Amino acid sequence: VRLHGVPASIVSDRDPRFASEFWRAFQAEMGTKVHMSTAYHPQTDGQSERTIQTLEDLLRMCVLDWGGHWADHLSLVEFAYNNSYQASIGMAPFEALYGRPCRT
Repeated sequence: VRLHGVPASIVSDRDPRFASEFWRAFQAEMGTKVHMSTAYHPQTDGQSERTIQTLEDLLRMCVLDWGGHWADHLSLVEFAYNNSYQASIGMAPFEALYGRPCRT
């Protein structure tokens, strides 16, 4: 919220933490629509699941190559992913967000 404002909508996987009455009331106050995916069906949000798999693979490779804990490599993986071309949007996520390529 601090950097990009309140989201217009959120897709939730029906986790009890995000399906509670408090959460729904909070999102309603913020003006955010909450859409629930099918329970126990992660393929419903395939794009997110694919992104998560890609990030897991990158983190695993970093740990195998350089050792340490996956959290030690998170900033590097985040930077690499956010500056990699994504065919779905025709540019890197950084460029889509800021309107210019990242200086590297």
